Amino acid sequence: MRAAAAPARTGILLVNLGTPDAPTPAAVRRYLREFLSDRRVVEIPRLIWLPILYGLILPRRPKASAAKYAAIWSADGSPLRVHTERQAKLLEGYLSREVTLPFSVAWGMRYGNPSVAHGLDSLQRAGCAHILVLPLYPQQAASTTGSVRDAVQAWAPGQRHGARPGSAQSPEVRLGKAFHDHPGYIEALVKAVRRHREKHGLPDVLLMSFHGLPRRTHERGDPYFSECQSTARLLADALGLPPEGWRLCFQSRFGRARWLEPYTAQVLSELGRAGRSVQVICPGFVSDCLETLEEIGLEGRALFQAAGGQDFSLIPCLNEDDAWIRALMAMAREQAGRWLA
Repeated sequence: MRAAAAPARTGILLVNLGTPDAPTPAAVRRYLREFLSDRRVVEIPRLIWLPILYGLILPRRPKASAAKYAAIWSADGSPLRVHTERQAKLLEGYLSREVTLPFSVAWGMRYGNPSVAHGLDSLQRAGCAHILVLPLYPQQAASTTGSVRDAVQAWAPGQRHGARPGSAQSPEVRLGKAFHDHPGYIEALVKAVRRHREKHGLPDVLLMSFHGLPRRTHERGDPYFSECQSTARLLADALGLPPEGWRLCFQSRFGRARWLEPYTAQVLSELGRAGRSVQVICPGFVSDCLETLEEIGLEGRALFQAAGGQDFSLIPCLNEDDAWIRALMAMAREQAGRWLA
């Protein structure tokens, strides 16, 4: 009598943006070269952009950026890398208590190490017949979610059955959806704000700062701006905030082009001059990183205080929060469907 076939194994790959391997100019230069060479990230024609990148940005920017990374680097390494790895391990642990079908969880970075291809390779070697790729970007954009799709598509053609000695049959790969309005994600944000307020009190204004993008991306139909607005409204409503109790803004502007507005730096200066107390949350980031810890926690605080403000605090990202890992597990199960039934 022939034994029943073992159930197919499912892989889950968490993907975040990326980070240099070290807070050094050389490591930052490698990272920026890969990041800023992505056509999804910079949509300027190559003949114009590449001379700027190699002639101006890469020779000058890495040293200053390395100093910023050094200011937030932990004993365990890059905060983004540390949190992403921990989230993957926690997700695997949470799922193991609820899912009976075999599965594996890996993680990767769109830029830097470990790469998306490395993560997909590891899941294929683990014997995964199905792989769910979950970009950790709540609000989708061509430069984030779209770029992850590009990386997955670039990996797939070389994974045919027998493409390498000992290689498994090419797995079925599915790209997960953005989750800007997912109830579990919103609930995790609400709990993070309330937990922070238990320690720091109620501010005059909750500032919701999202990563900025060039204005032209919205004009071309990118859903990012609308999804940021949706997340902000859902969070404000869940917290019961009045219209004057919260503000939406965008950080990380680069270059001279017009970006999504209002700009976080300008709003912080305005609130500082008005003497308002401020708490800042960055709902577009699920892990603390350079943009939250340094750009907001250090630079943003300095801007606010230089304008005359006094009461400023940064609400940590979701990181390894229980509510967030449970939300991540719910999204994985919803989007994997029968793979993780």
